[in-house]
Amino acid sequence: MSNLIVKVYGKKGCSRCKDASKIIDKVKADMPFQFKEVDISLCEDLNRRYSDDVPTVFINDTKAFKFRVDESEFRKKVRKELIKAGISRISRKKQMYNS
Repeated sequence: MSNLIVKVYGKKGCSRCKDASKIIDKVKADMPFQFKEVDISLCEDLNRRYSDDVPTVFINDTKAFKFRVDESEFRKKVRKELIKAGISRISRKKQMYNS
């Protein structure tokens, strides 16, 4: 399982949120990452923070999109994070073997 986490902060019934989730699900079929949808209406703090900015998409806790997700740009960002994670994992293994 990948350590890459994609979170969508949205609201129930939001058409833009549904569109973003569909695109993310489509990409998830091709790339390994965890996908979490967060309903901001269930938390007063999140609702206050994101109510005017849904959906807001984070990739590994970094804001990646607001209002709309572009599929090709999303793929690029996920691929970049997966590559960074792979390089980091290889680097840790090298350090372990060289110790």
